[in-house]
Amino acid sequence: MDHIWSPWRMSYIQGSKTSKGCVFCHAPDSPNGLGNLIVHRGVHAYVILNRYPYTSGHLMVVPFKHKPNLDDLTPETRAEMMELTARCIHILRENYKAQGFNVGANIGSAAGAGIPKHFHFHIVPRWAGDTNFMSAIGNTRVVPEDLEASYRKLRDSWEF
Repeated sequence: MDHIWSPWRMSYIQGSKTSKGCVFCHAPDSPNGLGNLIVHRGVHAYVILNRYPYTSGHLMVVPFKHKPNLDDLTPETRAEMMELTARCIHILRENYKAQGFNVGANIGSAAGAGIPKHFHFHIVPRWAGDTNFMSAIGNTRVVPEDLEASYRKLRDSWEF
């Protein structure tokens, strides 16, 4: 059993959330692993665990190119991102027994984008009776699995 509350494993919550430059542009500079949380690299886009997840297994599909809008991306990039999104859903259904998904993008600050200058999709696994209201009402996130465990669980599922 993982020690979810150890300070080392929870440092992503307790640590600083600010960095210089675009986190999505810098993430691919490092090898895949716990340092950058990338679980798969494609030709035009990659899949990464959300460092501040709404639920365990919260993934993002991110283009390598720094573009703010979906329509700024090439048709090839958009197509690959949709294929990667479909693969994320399949992998999360298998690994987390997800019963549903929230899939989407917040385009622009007015839409709630946390990183508005680099377009990305969110894939959030859901279960009947989960605690989705906690973020909106309680200003709290309930994540029963730490990122290291999520990373280990998902990284090997990308073999096609």
